[in-house]
Amino acid sequence: MLANVAVRTVLKSSAGVLRESGALCSVKPWTCSPAVITGPRISCVGGSFAVPPPVRHYARGVQKRRTAIESQLSDLTPTMPKLEYAAVPLAQTTDDIVKRLLSLELGSHRDKLNLKKEELISKVQRDENDRSSVEVRVAVLTTRIRNYQEHLQTHRKDKANKRRMLMAIDKRKKILKNMRLTNYEAFERVCEQLGITYTFPPEYYRRVTRRWLAKKAFCIKVFKEVQRKKAEQRLAMKQSSAQTDAAAANTAAATTQ
Repeated sequence: MLANVAVRTVLKSSAGVLRESGALCSVKPWTCSPAVITGPRISCVGGSFAVPPPVRHYARGVQKRRTAIESQLSDLTPTMPKLEYAAVPLAQTTDDIVKRLLSLELGSHRDKLNLKKEELISKVQRDENDRSSVEVRVAVLTTRIRNYQEHLQTHRKDKANKRRMLMAIDKRKKILKNMRLTNYEAFERVCEQLGITYTFPPEYYRRVTRRWLAKKAFCIKVFKEVQRKKAEQRLAMKQSSAQTDAAAANTAAATTQ
């Protein structure tokens, strides 16, 4: 009898252990409390599960490398005097400290730009006192446009200066177009001296729409199909003419025999 009681107690204790282990295995990772999960990985009798760390993969855009534009002020040496002191004879005979103060080494960007503008004007002006001709206006606009291009190479999101640059380009384009029609020799000389590449504008401007693109693609498709059929007809005509010529030659040979 004592043996039966001992067997019953052992069976009850083993059943309780199995129930507890089954309860642990049935716990899901999203319903577990902090008291149950004490680490990143929990093992039990029936199996195991892990809480993986979050993984984030962000796509990175491809950055295009842009070619750097050579500055138009690179040919100006730092020892050159500023524009307002270039014609002063006393500035050429003073000591080195004053010369350095009056030179481009300690000058601002505007001083360098003014000196470059005067250099371009001196290349295309009609005489020494010419300050309002179309050639001088083109030189001034060219200096301004190149300065905007250098600025936008570094500050690409500067919309205001980009708008001013496009307005200056449009104004110079109109002046060059009129000069090309009225005085072609001056037009060629200005483009050569200032290093301007003139591109011819299109004959007309047309707004591109989806309907126009679809119509154009359909017309091209119809044109190619018509050309293909004409080529087939020409080939058939050549073959038929060759056959008739061969038949005529055969009949002529038969009659001569």
